Order: sequence, then structure tokens, then C-alpha cells
Amino acid sequence: MTHKSVHEWGRVPVGEGGFTRAEANELFAAARAHPCGGAEGTAILTDHHKHLTTRQVVGVLAGKGCSLEILPKVDPDSPGEDTVTVRRRLMGMLDVALGLELSSGGAAQLERQGETLLDILIRLFADRLLDEVRRGLPRRYLLCEDDLPAVRGRMNVVRQFTRHAVRPDRLACRFDSLESDTPLLQIMKATVVFLGKYVRASQTRRRLTELRHLLDEVSDVPPPSLPWERVQLDRSNRRWRNLFDLARLFIKRDWQATHHRQKAEEGITLLFPMNDLFESYVAGLLRRALAGSDIEVTEQGGLKYCLGEWREGEACEGYMFQTRPDILLRRGSEIVTIIDTKWKAISEPFEGKGGVSQADVYQLMAYARIYECSNLMLLYPSAPGGAEGERKSFGMTAGMERLRIAQVDIAASREDAIQSLGRLFADVSIHTQVGTAA
Repeated sequence: MTHKSVHEWGRVPVGEGGFTRAEANELFAAARAHPCGGAEGTAILTDHHKHLTTRQVVGVLAGKGCSLEILPKVDPDSPGEDTVTVRRRLMGMLDVALGLELSSGGAAQLERQGETLLDILIRLFADRLLDEVRRGLPRRYLLCEDDLPAVRGRMNVVRQFTRHAVRPDRLACRFDSLESDTPLLQIMKATVVFLGKYVRASQTRRRLTELRHLLDEVSDVPPPSLPWERVQLDRSNRRWRNLFDLARLFIKRDWQATHHRQKAEEGITLLFPMNDLFESYVAGLLRRALAGSDIEVTEQGGLKYCLGEWREGEACEGYMFQTRPDILLRRGSEIVTIIDTKWKAISEPFEGKGGVSQADVYQLMAYARIYECSNLMLLYPSAPGGAEGERKSFGMTAGMERLRIAQVDIAASREDAIQSLGRLFADVSIHTQVGTAA
């Protein structure tokens, strides 16, 4: 099994010191098959014969006998950082975006040598599931029907007087039984079995084996038949929510509504478009920064249309070219701020246009008109340890709208990032409790 790690926009050699041509073809085929890859897979990987170049997608790309770990990098031209540091930072972003709750103890020893992003996620799942199973399996009353020698529950009268009319020793019964063979645990067991095929660390393998024994009374259900829609998460089993989300990530192999069907022998592909991941990361931090205020944080909301029928003297009701602003800050029905996140570097120091795209400015001008919002922001990541906060504020011609250019330091601690975003948006609500939720 050949495995390599590389950053976004990085190169991986094909030949000496890298993948063989056959392995490169496997990876490129996996990229073409994935929804993130576009029509030819070039949104994930490009093939230059002597080397492969990664694009703006991070995670793990797997082919038969090989895998490629792609790690984030804000600026392709900046000096590289060590792999462990960048992987830890990516785990921090996934923690916020996917709700992994690493701060509750799962972040310990993430820097183990030789572990990839996939190894860490599998270990995290195994550790947490084992802890929960040892605390006791969640059980649920299920309606059962059986032929018994004594009455249990209620009689099934129809069955009794048709099938057992001449068998008084057999009683058709309907009863509730407290069982652990629930849809939730069927998904957990299927995930344990599935991950056992790909785990590399011996300690994690032992934990998955122990889990299979502890879940022995749960039915084996093949992944295509798993009852995802029948899972009921309530107050009695809400602590399993995080495990359910991780299982869905592994088994369904989806994130941000993407789904990749892959042959079992090829391994597990988990890919995250960095623009989408950065947006969800910022939204997650903002919810913590604005906790206690009257501001609601909405991703990919709004959904208003740009164009519709023109009628003289009437307001237009749009139905063409739907808009999806990255992040909306709402106070009731009022949109107080529109934020567009961009996973790319801006110039240091910020002068003139500062590397801001003209198309991005046009997009926010359209949002200002359609949503009648005067506070707009383009939010970028800063290089590790670089400048953060508001960098520049512009007014829009012939209007009162304000467009702010700002940055958030992705290398900062979560608490510092929350406080930084809280200061950026302190003006939207005087009730904001900056940094109260970590």
C-alpha cells in the first residue's frame, strides 16, 4: 500500500520516489468518479504524466493499493509547514464544521507518528463508540409477534383462530420487547465491520474487534440496506449524535450533499472542498461568538432570485438565477450582515484592491440589492500567525452600503478565533457575549 501526503496545489511525483503509473491512474480514476472532481476529475487532481498536482480539495483520495492525503494550504506560494501541524489544524476545522466535539477529549494525541487524517478519524470513532458501548447499549421497545405457550402482552385473535384453532398449546401474542437491535446500533455495527477492512493501527484494530463482540446481539445489515431514516435520536440517546454523524461520514461517504460510490477494495475516500469547509468553519465559530445575542447565523440561506417578469410600476418577483449567500446574520426577519467567505490569500500589506476579485465584489453588490442589506463582508483566512480582523472598509458608489474586507487566523486557538470574530461583529448586537461558548 503506497501512501503519500501533500498540500493543496502541491505536486506528487509519478515514478521514482512517488506513485507508480498504475497507482497514479487509480487515483485519477477515483478523482474522476467523485462528485467534487468535476467532469474529468480535474477539480481534485490533474495528471501531468511525471507528476500529479492537487487542487483546492482536502482529505483522503483512495485507489486500489494506494492513497493520497491532501492537506490545506492558504497560500500556494507561502513556505510549507510540517505535516503534523497542518493536519492538526485541519482536524480543528473539521471539528467545528462537522461537530466532532474534539474539545471534549477526542483531541488527545492527534500527533501520533504515521497517522493520516483517515487513521485519526477511525481511531476517534472507535474510541468514542467503545466508551459509549461500555456505558450501556441504548435500547428501545419494539413490537414483536410470536407463538408462545403462555400469554404475553395481547392476543393476536385473528392468527389464533386461523392458524392455531386446533392448537390450544400455542398462543399467538403481540408484545413490546426492550431490544438493543435498533436501527442506530445496526448502523454502528455496520460501520465497525466496514472500518475493520481499512484500519492500519493495531491498537485501533483491537478496539474494533472488541466492538464487534460487544455488538454481537445486533443484526448484521449490509451498508446499502442500512435504515438511516429510521434512526430516532432523542433525549435518551442524544449522546450518540456525534457517532451517528461520523458513521454517516464513513458509510455514506458524503459531505455537503456529495455522494461517492466506490468499490470496497479501493479504500475510503473522504474529500472536503476547502471553500465549503472554510465557510462551515467560520459559521460554526460565529455561532459561538454570537451566542447569547439575538443574532441567528444561517449558511447557504436567503435563496432569493435575481430576475423575474418586468411589469411597469410593480415590484419584481424573481424566479431565475437563485442566490445562496455563504453566511447570513439575521435578527428576526431582518438580514443585518451578509458574509462571503473565500479560501484564498489576500496581499500583505493590504494596498489598493489587495488581491480581492472583481467578481467577488460584483456578487456582494448584487446581494446588497436583492436582500436590502447595507452591511457586507468578504472574509479570508490569514496566513498562520498573520494579520486578522478588519483590513479595509469600502463604501459602494451611489449608496450607503459598506463592504468590509477581513481575515481570520486559522492557526489561532479556537477561543482566540471566536473572540476575534466576536469583535468583528460586535456592532450587530450590543447583547453579543463575545467568546462565551468555546
